[in-house]
Amino acid sequence: MDIRETVGSFRNSTPLPGLEDAWHWSPAPGLDFAGALSSDLKRLLQLSARDSYDEGLATAVLRFARSHEEELFSDNPYLGAMGGFTPPDGYAFDTVVALRPEVHRHYKIDQPSLAPLVTLAFPAYSCEFSGKEDLSEAETRYRMVRLNHFDRQPQPFLKMRFINTKTRARSTGTDRGFAEPEVLFRELRDMEGGYESIVEFENRHGRAWRVMWYDGWHIADWTTQSGEPQEIGLDELLAFSQARLTE
Repeated sequence: MDIRETVGSFRNSTPLPGLEDAWHWSPAPGLDFAGALSSDLKRLLQLSARDSYDEGLATAVLRFARSHEEELFSDNPYLGAMGGFTPPDGYAFDTVVALRPEVHRHYKIDQPSLAPLVTLAFPAYSCEFSGKEDLSEAETRYRMVRLNHFDRQPQPFLKMRFINTKTRARSTGTDRGFAEPEVLFRELRDMEGGYESIVEFENRHGRAWRVMWYDGWHIADWTTQSGEPQEIGLDELLAFSQARLTE
């Protein structure tokens, strides 16, 4: 397949200023795409933005992804997250995340010959991805994090499980699963008065903590499941949890 010819045929496709072998196209109002050939000219590195496209940010992401594609996927064949990214003024992104076709499945129906040649690359925050996600986890994070919203706030990586003896609410299964931080903070508050309630949470570094309620909140480093519980106040607990998710 001739990637240049294919991308050039996309609706409203024009060269992307400031980057060789790169294009911008917009199939509908508020929906923008930008793409660039990989350094070996064999793949299309692509991003999209919904109601938030910024040419300078798109160009910076694609340039970074082109320069670091091999490093991005050196430890993970599906999802790579690499720090050291410097965005244009006005943005706080510090990372680029890249996704292989097995994760995003773009063009699988309408451009099946192009589909296996497309790698997605987006601006991200370091707290959002571990870089160790397997294929299923990469698919989940891709769906959860609104990567095509350039004006978004960080959506930290979080896995958790909980059992609330007071509300009778609990997570599914025995393993920690991905969740939004708001769910963690809600469950930490709601466990008050629920004797032997537990909340476990894990950050992108694989560190885990268990919070228990018995006459107050108690927290233990649960990475090795042998931490000694320490009493902690709610405000301190919420601040601690927020800090661990964003480190």
